[in-house]
Amino acid sequence: MIEKILGFLATIIIAVISSGGYLGIALLMAIESACIPLPSEIIMPFAGYLVWKGELNLLLVATAGAIGCNLGSIVAYEIGKRGGRPLAERWGRYVLVGPGELDTADRFFARFGGPAVLIARLLPLIRSFIAFPAGVARMPLVPFHLYTFIGSWPWCFALAWLGATLGEKWDSDPRVKAAFHSADVVIAGVLLAAVAFFVWHRVRGMKKH
Repeated sequence: MIEKILGFLATIIIAVISSGGYLGIALLMAIESACIPLPSEIIMPFAGYLVWKGELNLLLVATAGAIGCNLGSIVAYEIGKRGGRPLAERWGRYVLVGPGELDTADRFFARFGGPAVLIARLLPLIRSFIAFPAGVARMPLVPFHLYTFIGSWPWCFALAWLGATLGEKWDSDPRVKAAFHSADVVIAGVLLAAVAFFVWHRVRGMKKH
């Protein structure tokens, strides 16, 4: 089932980039950064394949991808800024999130927002969703977009370079798929462990009171 979905998405991605070039890359990466699961692990390697064919330039491909990340992040950021906190305040108690946790998140983004966004943009899975909590915490826009671009460009460049290096095997090398799968599993495991710790800590605190 997952293979069929990825195959369908790959068909769309190939068609958009083939017809739109740099603009198509920016559009697809914008969608990916708006919390919509369109895998950059397909978008950028195919763009790199077109670099291998001599149709696109590697540096411009990476830049188009990073610009797209910034554009898509605007959507997720604004949704978080305008609706995220009110929803969390109203419904957060059902998932053990209260005003204290929201205030802690605000302080975290006020102090570490830039580095957090930059690092998140270099990580699979997390990179697509970091704009939403940044919006909820109302992180200042200028540093948010600056760190989004700085973190997104190496990610886009690395994936495009990989596609350019593999050439016709941009989507078929089993070593690449295994590497991405391993990274996803590790990050998903870390996230689950963090959620489990948070729930345990909250439940323990509620029992003490």
